[in-house]
Amino acid sequence: MQILVFSLTGAVSGVISGLFGVGGGIIIVPALTYFLNLPIKTAIGSSLAIIIPTALMGASKHFHQGNIDWKVVISVAPMAVAGGYAGAWLTQHIEPAYIRKGFAALMIYVGIQQFFK
Repeated sequence: MQILVFSLTGAVSGVISGLFGVGGGIIIVPALTYFLNLPIKTAIGSSLAIIIPTALMGASKHFHQGNIDWKVVISVAPMAVAGGYAGAWLTQHIEPAYIRKGFAALMIYVGIQQFFK
């Protein structure tokens, strides 16, 4: 059963990542916490590690399609890396229940924004 959950989570998150550029975390984190009962912090860390090869593959394909604006990449990436470090550091200081609720609130907010714009 666990292998099926892993396989489906990987396949769905990969397609979502390549199609929408969302990194897969919106699929992986809930799947790991809900289906595999991983603690939210472990799910987040595992999701980030899973996203590395996923992002490389998706970015490679988009590169070959001419879909990357390198000015944007160079401008955004340094602070995104710093923000990733800061966010991971913050997980040490925030209770898991607040992280879970914050993640859910962010997903709802972004979903509403995307739907109505």
